[in-house]
Amino acid sequence: MTFKTGADDRYFEGYVTGDVHEFGRIEVDEAEMVAFAHRFDPQPFHTDPVAAKESAFGGLIAGGWYTVSLAMRVLVDRYISRVAGLGSPGVDEIRWLKPVWPGDTLSVRVTVLEAKRSRSKPDQGFVRSLTELLNQHREVVMTMKGIGLVRSRDADRSAGVTTNYVSD
Repeated sequence: MTFKTGADDRYFEGYVTGDVHEFGRIEVDEAEMVAFAHRFDPQPFHTDPVAAKESAFGGLIAGGWYTVSLAMRVLVDRYISRVAGLGSPGVDEIRWLKPVWPGDTLSVRVTVLEAKRSRSKPDQGFVRSLTELLNQHREVVMTMKGIGLVRSRDADRSAGVTTNYVSD
């Protein structure tokens, strides 16, 4: 399924509970993966091909935070509204289910779990989403559940739009 509007014209009303969207084609580049790991997650099975062969994985794999970053890039480019996104109060759950290998081709599938207008700020709503990262074999390698705040289309005509992260 695709959105009826692009991210440059997508407001709260465009996120419909139950809708499933698929995006992206991300090539996992070994050099970029290892550079990220050296800086942020320097475990041997992420940084050292020789040591990685002796690990439980039997080879070099992407770090979980690198994997989340790849998914996040696609979400920012294709899922999160560029005109009405108000940020996020957080992610409830991240799971790394299968290793991500250099050379894998990944895609993102997002299910809108709930789109609920704020009772205290009716010019915006909460969008809870399940993001799944899939490899080229259509295996789910990572999941995360997040919440986004999104302005409603009517919010542009409202005064005093706020971005406080207070749940109803």
